[in-house]
Amino acid sequence: MELNIKADWKKHLEQEFQKSYFADLSQFLKTEYKNHVVYPPEKEIFAAFDMCPLENLKVVILGQDPYHGAGQANGLCFSVNDGIKTPPSLMNIFKELQQDIGKPLPNTGNLLRWAQQGILLLNATLTVRANSPASHYNKGWEVFTDRVIEIASQKKENVVFILWGAYAQKKKTLIEGNKHFIISSPHPSPFSAHKGFFGSSPFSKTNLYLKKHGISEIDW
Repeated sequence: MELNIKADWKKHLEQEFQKSYFADLSQFLKTEYKNHVVYPPEKEIFAAFDMCPLENLKVVILGQDPYHGAGQANGLCFSVNDGIKTPPSLMNIFKELQQDIGKPLPNTGNLLRWAQQGILLLNATLTVRANSPASHYNKGWEVFTDRVIEIASQKKENVVFILWGAYAQKKKTLIEGNKHFIISSPHPSPFSAHKGFFGSSPFSKTNLYLKKHGISEIDW
């Protein structure tokens, strides 16, 4: 697997790339990409890091694994490519954004512009086999992305970590809560959004915190 990841992340993750679990993961992915349709495209596996260098990091939003439908996944959690129908969880995110700060519903589900403002849109698992959700769980990605969260916590200050749903909230133990801001709520999925995601105001809370600490706010 080609490690086309930006230099400022790579220097902190270099040790991970040398570990046996990552060698096993790389071999697994090589076989998967050769024998199956896998998302996102190989060159976009590390898109979240490429679009949000560590030095620019302000916010981390944590997802689980990429969309498994054709043309959806682009390496950024919750995001889809331009021209692709907005998935239900992302539509609920946009509805909460509208309710929270009055932002009109966007005409694209591509969250690239968020990433470019310092939001790391990180899935816990960075790849998935087509039409087979969770197919790349427990292959090593979670070890790698847990280390990413730890690095973000250790190397930065005053980062907003947005943890939607029980899976993401398990990652609280990796974050130094005394120097960062953690926002937790139910997941925006249609199955749980009405249990506390709607009305949780994560976008305004994020900007209030950033402003308080002299950090430029996100243009959601």
